[in-house]
Amino acid sequence: MRSVTEFARELADREAIRDCLYRYCRGIDRLDEDLLRDAYWPDALDEHAGFVGSRDEFIAFVIPTLRPLDQTMHSLGNILIEIDDGEARAESCFHSFHRIPGEAGPWDMIVGGRYLDRLEKREDIWRIAHRVVMIDWLRRYPDSANWSDLPLGMSAQPGGRKPFDRSYELFKRIAE
Repeated sequence: MRSVTEFARELADREAIRDCLYRYCRGIDRLDEDLLRDAYWPDALDEHAGFVGSRDEFIAFVIPTLRPLDQTMHSLGNILIEIDDGEARAESCFHSFHRIPGEAGPWDMIVGGRYLDRLEKREDIWRIAHRVVMIDWLRRYPDSANWSDLPLGMSAQPGGRKPFDRSYELFKRIAE
């Protein structure tokens, strides 16, 4: 039987692992290089839908690739985590939405897949040591909706990239 202390430590580790996975999603959507870097160990390897390389090589590849897109959103669903001392394995189901500019106007692509991560805990911090991205399905739409034109006369402004997204103002206030 596990003690309350052991159980609490495992819960804290699981939450720290989820936080790492969420930092990745926020970093990729806001094109926040610092946040992306923080989700991986410096010696991490990323095998990402045709790309294979280090953390810094991945960031140097993905930021310019995504910058021309109007918008992206990466969301996590089911997350299965197994922890073994200072190492963990996680399978995270994701949906990613991409609004892509085109000559005839923007079009949308939605991807479903899984992040297969090996994470390591070093100096009490969990980060990705090795990531494999599995694409299970994708759907391309020939067009995109006008996101600022909501029903019932409402309007909205889509989110932006670092530092222009309003969430940076929110988190700046929380940090103060």
